[in-house]
Amino acid sequence: MRALKLPLAIAWVSATVWPLGVESSDFVQGRAIDAPGHVLAHRERVEPVNRMLAERFEVVLPALMRETGMDMWLVLNREYAEDPVFFTLVPDPVFAARRTTMLVFHDRGEPNGVDLLTVNRYPYGPPYESAWEGGDLDSQWEALGALIAKRDPRRIGVNVSRHWPVADGLSAALHERLMEVLSPELRERVVSAEELVVRWTETRAPGELAVYPHIVALARGVISEAFSRQVITPGATTTEDVQWYIRQRFHELQLDPWFHPSVNAQRPGSECEKESPFCGASGVILPGDVLHTDVGVCYLRLCTDTQEMGYVTRLDEDGVPQGLVAALAAGNRWQDHLTSSFETGRTGNEILAATLAACEGEGMVCATYSHPIGFFGHAPGPTIGMWDNQGATPIRGDWSLHGSTAYSIEGNVKVELPEWDDQWVQIKLEQDAVYDGERVTYIAGRQVEWHVVR
Repeated sequence: MRALKLPLAIAWVSATVWPLGVESSDFVQGRAIDAPGHVLAHRERVEPVNRMLAERFEVVLPALMRETGMDMWLVLNREYAEDPVFFTLVPDPVFAARRTTMLVFHDRGEPNGVDLLTVNRYPYGPPYESAWEGGDLDSQWEALGALIAKRDPRRIGVNVSRHWPVADGLSAALHERLMEVLSPELRERVVSAEELVVRWTETRAPGELAVYPHIVALARGVISEAFSRQVITPGATTTEDVQWYIRQRFHELQLDPWFHPSVNAQRPGSECEKESPFCGASGVILPGDVLHTDVGVCYLRLCTDTQEMGYVTRLDEDGVPQGLVAALAAGNRWQDHLTSSFETGRTGNEILAATLAACEGEGMVCATYSHPIGFFGHAPGPTIGMWDNQGATPIRGDWSLHGSTAYSIEGNVKVELPEWDDQWVQIKLEQDAVYDGERVTYIAGRQVEWHVVR
């Protein structure tokens, strides 16, 4: 299989000043993220989203269709039952597949590129060319069949998959209707497009990587606000209060969470064993507590997934106890073991095994459960461990690592804390990063210092 190589930038990316209010220098590794930056109004989001989509059609899709040997790709939808990949393929603002919506992608080979066609009652306009519009449903299906016959593709990809939900969006009824309008010869050419769908959704284009640091920084900035005296009054504020502060703050910033934030606390005497999958409980936040949060938002069609740690100082403390400083450093060391195991062509299971072996070699108690991010918070691509399975994951764990992909570097370490009479404390971290085919770079830095509530 040929490796997909994307340019580091294309003209419109390098020539554009993104109106997002954050400089690239803000994203050096380890820098603390302060307050959230500027967020575009909904009307202002349309233009950059559609430019990034146009770039994906120009740079990403042709390469992936040839990599996966797909001459034609059909994405067929009905209103209320859209294919999961549908919204990654249509321009903004599109909120639904009106009636029956048919997207047809035909690769005519180099240098002709991929034709973007619609067979729709309501045409989209650029970047799509309308191959048929108006008329009744029977005429629409007949037009699709005629279009496919005229184009005469060798392999016709449809979104049917046993193992990848994102690639299983074609309903049984639409599949049946498609077969009815194809000749017997063309029916034999219909194959699963699952490999193309996974590669399309996991691959990040240069324009997306240009804006991703700002998106991740927005999420990290809200965490910084939440884990501060601005929000937390020890002895009064609860973990649930902080959860809802984060949720409300995202609402005020007009950012869409893809799951409800979680916040929990660990303290001396709380239950945390070496074998415990997760440590932490809800309730009133007290001095001396170790805090943890997990948040995720989507903006400009890209999602984040972030976990960070905080500490509430006691009256007699000037800062974070040295045992906790060392514990967070151990968490960063685990991250280094994981990211140094990334190698193009390695499977998620192989990366997991290398990471766990490195931890074991240093006597670290670690768990790894990392996943791709992008159009979805839990995106398709190589699964690198599961929180409840530190062994090989079939199918998804067997997927190979590719360049121009993004990941949540997610997992935890457990450390015996001297200040807590050697009680175990769990450091749960999740920071978003991009793999360029050779190295891993954190998209908006990573947490290397504690959030401190004084």
